Amino acid sequence: MATTLRPNTIETVKATVPALEAHGLEITRRMYDRLFEDDEIRALFNQSHHGETGSQPKALAGAVLAYARNIETLGALGPAVERIAQKHVGLQILPEHYPYVGEALLGAIGDVLGDAATDEVMTAWEEAYWALADILMAREKTLYDRSAAAPGGWTGWREFVVADRKTESDVITSFLLRPADDKPVVPHRPGQYLTFLIERPGEVPQRRNYSISAAPNGESYRISVKREPGGVASGWLHDSAVPGTILRVAPPAGEFVLPDRPSRPVVLLSGGVGLTPMVAMFETLATRPSATAIHYIHGALDGSAHAMSGHVRELAERTGANVNVFYECPKPQDQGYDAAGRIPLDWLIQNTPIGEADYFICGPAAFLRTFVTGLEHAGVARDRIHYEYFGPADDLMAA
Repeated sequence: MATTLRPNTIETVKATVPALEAHGLEITRRMYDRLFEDDEIRALFNQSHHGETGSQPKALAGAVLAYARNIETLGALGPAVERIAQKHVGLQILPEHYPYVGEALLGAIGDVLGDAATDEVMTAWEEAYWALADILMAREKTLYDRSAAAPGGWTGWREFVVADRKTESDVITSFLLRPADDKPVVPHRPGQYLTFLIERPGEVPQRRNYSISAAPNGESYRISVKREPGGVASGWLHDSAVPGTILRVAPPAGEFVLPDRPSRPVVLLSGGVGLTPMVAMFETLATRPSATAIHYIHGALDGSAHAMSGHVRELAERTGANVNVFYECPKPQDQGYDAAGRIPLDWLIQNTPIGEADYFICGPAAFLRTFVTGLEHAGVARDRIHYEYFGPADDLMAA
């Protein structure tokens, strides 16, 4: 990551860190208020991240603060930039959208800081914003070009047909998607997601990311979606996306991926619907002869919420993988689990090769905080801890 900022700009931006610590969330909330005055721009964002929890404003506030703190050493932000660029590509964010965000952010800084937002401060932040925007746009162009050039690749939104659907549990349904034009699809990297543009008559278009839950095959994709309470998009998919339904889909994106040739033991650790990218990774490992040890560990509420249990056991038989399933609140009739309660961190440390394994972790925010930080404290190197979170990663990302 290379960019050049004037020394005075760096000094001025760093001087705003205390103000961002005190008012960062207020600034980002105000920014989105300004941004969403334009319905077309509002439609670019995943609105499920802007509800009561305000997870996206919190995540952005953390990112802005991290940017200001690291303005002299932007290389430290490399992983965060990659994650943001991948999300932008999934949502089909283009260079022409950046001026809207910049105007809203600078306006919000002026609104919240008032007299403290001097001309010097505003000029510095405008320069800093466009320096970061240039970095993101350059990376995003590379990703767009790569997707377009790949066999089966495309740009923008492509029409897919729901070819089949399968009830996996009381709350999770899988959807098999085939391209409407019957042409090949770009093989995804196991762990990546698809972004969907869901358009319903009379409603604001919704954009949602769903992990691909099958190994790449060049012909189709499968997503496995949890019906979220009050979920507009997930509810519509469960209720209305019957075979034959047309869905508009962006190319696979995401940096949470299984290596092409894992050289270390692999631990797949998931909670709830976080199993979806893990199943894609597990299926892929089952198709690649390898001496790599595989550990699949999953936590679910109970048997009624546990998806793909039989399929995972079949994969374990084919690969010799170690499978351990925990039910937080098992019912008397539940079978197929190994222990009651949540997955204990101590158990994970004692029963997986923490000195050499790569850990792939996906689940709710609290699940990630427990295991990402817990494994780090247990001595697992950061480059061996890989995680995906279905939404803005809030304080986990900021850290």
